[in-house]
Amino acid sequence: MTASALNFMHRHLGITVQALQGIKVIELGQLIAGPFAGKTLADFGADVIKVEPPGIGDPLRKWRLLKDGTSLWWQVQSRNKRSIEVDLRTPEGQQCAKALLMEADVLIENFKPGTLEQWGLGWEVLHALNPKLIMLRISGYGQTGPYREKPGFGVLGEAMGGLRHLTGEPGRVPVRCGISIGDSLSALHGVIGVLLALYHRDARNGQGQMIDVALYESVFNMMESLLPEFDAFGAVRERSGSALPGIAPTNAYRCADGGYALIAGNGDSIFKRLMAVIGRPDLGDDPSLAQNDGRVARVEEIDRAIEAWTSTRSLDDALRVLDEARVPAGRVYSVEDIVCDPQYLAREMIVDHVTAAGDQLKVPGIVPKLSATPGRIAHPAPSLGQHNAEILGHANWQARDERMTDHA
Repeated sequence: MTASALNFMHRHLGITVQALQGIKVIELGQLIAGPFAGKTLADFGADVIKVEPPGIGDPLRKWRLLKDGTSLWWQVQSRNKRSIEVDLRTPEGQQCAKALLMEADVLIENFKPGTLEQWGLGWEVLHALNPKLIMLRISGYGQTGPYREKPGFGVLGEAMGGLRHLTGEPGRVPVRCGISIGDSLSALHGVIGVLLALYHRDARNGQGQMIDVALYESVFNMMESLLPEFDAFGAVRERSGSALPGIAPTNAYRCADGGYALIAGNGDSIFKRLMAVIGRPDLGDDPSLAQNDGRVARVEEIDRAIEAWTSTRSLDDALRVLDEARVPAGRVYSVEDIVCDPQYLAREMIVDHVTAAGDQLKVPGIVPKLSATPGRIAHPAPSLGQHNAEILGHANWQARDERMTDHA
C-alpha cells in the first residue's frame, strides 16, 4: 500500500495508520539484539518476517522460563512478527533470502561479521540486488577493526563499554545488570539508525545504506562524562553502590521497616525543601550547600542527616511526606510492585495478551507513546514456520523467481 493511500485512510476513513505500516523487514538475527530491534519496528506497524533455522528456530524459544515448551520471553520478543523456516547455510536458502530481500525495505542481522558474506548475502551483493534496501548489522565489536571477528555477547559489550566497571559496591566484584542491557541498547541504537536511513531514503530520495552497530559502542555511548573527566583530570570513575558520585544528595536511604527510599534531592531548590522536611533547615540555609559542588564536598554528612530521618519512618510514610513536599522520591520496584501500580496501569504498560496457544499472559505495553500513529500488539508471537505457506507458498514463490530471473 502506498503512503498516499495510507494517508487517505487516516484522514477520510478514521482508520489509525501506524507509523511504519507498509515497511517490510526481514529479520535474520537470533536471540536478543537483532530481534529486539525487529520487535520495536513491528510494534509500530512494520511487517517483520522472522527467518528461523528449520526445525529448531531461534534459540530464544528455549531461554529462561518455558510454558508448554516455549519461552515466555519469546511471547514478548516476537510479537507482531511472522515466522518462516529457511536454512541460510544452503544455496536454496540463500536464494530464498535474496528473493525476499528484493522486495524488502530493511534487513536486520546480528551474526558474527563475515557470516552473511560466507553465505553470499553480504552488503555489496544485496545492495546491487536492491539499492533501496537498508541493512542493520549488530555485532559485538562492529564490522571493522581488529576485534571484528571475535564472538561478542551483551555482557562483554557492557564490560568493554565501561558499564560493568561502574556496577556494584566499592571494593567488591563488579556485578552485571540483571538484564541483557547491552543487547537492548544496541537494538535501540539500531532502530534509530533504521529510522534515519528510512528518512534519508524516502524524504531525500536517497538510496539504501548499511548501519553498523557494535554492542560495546552502544554501551559506551551512555557513559556520560566518563571520558572527558579522565582526559581532563585523570579521574577514573569507580563503583559507588547506590550513590551517584558528583551529584548530591542522591541515594537509597533505609527506612524503619527495612525498605529503602530513593531520594533525589540534588536540585538546589529541592535540597532546601528536603532539608526542611527532615528537620534540618540549618543545612538547607547553609550558603556553602546552596549548589551541587558544595553539597558534593559534604555528601556523607548530608546522607547521614537524611537517613537519620528515614530510619524513624516506614517507607510508605516517608514517601508520602516527601511527595507532599515535592521532593522526588520512590521505592525500589519488584515485578510484584509493577503489575499493580496505578501509573503503569493508567498508561497501559501492563497489557493482557492472548498467545497463539490461547493462554492469557501479561506483557509489557508499547514504548514510546505516539499520539497520531500509536503502536499496538496486532498479533501474538508466531509458532515456528507458522507463515511458511503464506510467504513461501508456490504462487508467491513463482512470482519471486520470475523477478529474480529478470534481475539476473
